[in-house]
This record gives sequence, structure tokens and C-alpha cells, in this order.
Amino acid sequence: MNKLSNAFLLLAVLFFAAACSNRTVTRVSPDQQIDLSGRWNDTDSKLVAEEMINDVLSRPWREDFYSSTGKKPVVIVGMIQNKTTEHIEPETFIKDVEREFINSGMVRVVQNSVFREKLREERADQNEFASPETQSKWGRELGADFMLFGVITSVTDSYKKEKVVNYKVNLELANLETNEKVWIGDKEIKKYIKN
Repeated sequence: MNKLSNAFLLLAVLFFAAACSNRTVTRVSPDQQIDLSGRWNDTDSKLVAEEMINDVLSRPWREDFYSSTGKKPVVIVGMIQNKTTEHIEPETFIKDVEREFINSGMVRVVQNSVFREKLREERADQNEFASPETQSKWGRELGADFMLFGVITSVTDSYKKEKVVNYKVNLELANLETNEKVWIGDKEIKKYIKN
């Protein structure tokens, strides 16, 4: 009887383990919207970046700058802080913002301070190791005219098995020479989650 119980228990454990390991993975288009958890995700990042950059580029600051200088404004995307309770990687959102700026063709975008240092290290290496005709020259960096920065926040309201999360992205664009704020924008995404 004891051997039969042990055999039955072993079979039950093996059956349970086999049932838990039936996992399938399906490749889907990166453009497909899939929201499993209700948290901030890649779709939110792309949609917010696209809408906010369309807004900032349609405002008077860009045309005013071009009228007075005859050139496209140079923009640097600075710090965008995550002040939500979730883990949101700001770098992903920053890259979405930079992509939208660059692809618009209306502004020029320069690297932030971290990547500028990496580029300078490479230039220094070239100065020492590359042939003179292929070396990148010093003193030709493009200075930024404007800096974009901002914050991502969220407010959660929940009751029993229902929850509403309201994400708000606030961005500001400032003239680096005068410190004047030339644009302020915000975008909200509200998600209703029911378990």
C-alpha cells in the first residue's frame, strides 16, 4: 500500500511538472500592441514620443529660430526622469524621442554628455592610432541650441480587483543660451485594469 501511494504521489508530481512546462512562444510583429500587465510598455513609449514630438515641432519656436539664424535648430535630449512606482527605463523613451526628432528632418540632434565622452575617447584614440587622413578632427562638435527634458509620473486608483493607472509625461524645451522655456507639453495615458 505504501509503495502504491508513493508511486501515485510520484506520478502526480511528474504530471504537475509536465503541465507547468507547457510553454509556447509566438513571434509577433514589433508594431503589434500587446498589453499583458497594464504597466507602461513599448507601445506607450512610442505613442507618447510620436505625439509629443509632433506637437513640439509644430510650435513657433522652431520657425522663430530658423527665421533669425537661417539654420535648423540643434536639440539635445537631456534627462527624462521616471517618478512612477514602476520600473520604466527612461533611456528607451529617450531613444523614441530622438528617433522622432531625427526622422522629422526639422531639427538636428546631438549626443548627450555620456555619449559625447565616448565619442571624445574614440577621437583621442584615432589621434594616436589612425592615419592622419582618416582621423576625426577636434573642435568640430555641434553645439546644441535647445535642450528637452522632463518627467514621467503616474497615479493609481484601485478598488478590489479593478485599477486605473494614469501616466503623465511632462516635457519642456529650453533655449540653452537664454534659459527661456520655448515649449511645454504633456501627454496622458490612462489604463483600466480588471482582474
